[in-house]
Amino acid sequence: MGILLTGDGAAAAATGGGMVMILYIVVIVAFMYFIMIRPQKKEQKRMAAMLAEMSVGDCVLTTSGFYGIVIDITEDTIIVEFGSNKNCRIPMQKSAVAQIEKADAE
Repeated sequence: MGILLTGDGAAAAATGGGMVMILYIVVIVAFMYFIMIRPQKKEQKRMAAMLAEMSVGDCVLTTSGFYGIVIDITEDTIIVEFGSNKNCRIPMQKSAVAQIEKADAE
């Protein structure tokens, strides 16, 4: 009778250990979500809102480090004028904009 009780106790301990392992996995996945995935989604939403508010005449900083003035906006691209030379107008993707300074903020 003692052997049967020992066997049942070992099976119960193994099941309890499995539950602890599942709990650790759930905690690790939740930690990764709050540390890695959630901030990235917030940043994507912020960038999308910033690009949606962009208008003609705004000063933009591109991802390559150039400052320019927005001349024209289409669905996916913008035309940016760089420097004091009025002939330096370059079309670029909206995603190449890193920062926007509104024209009326000055």
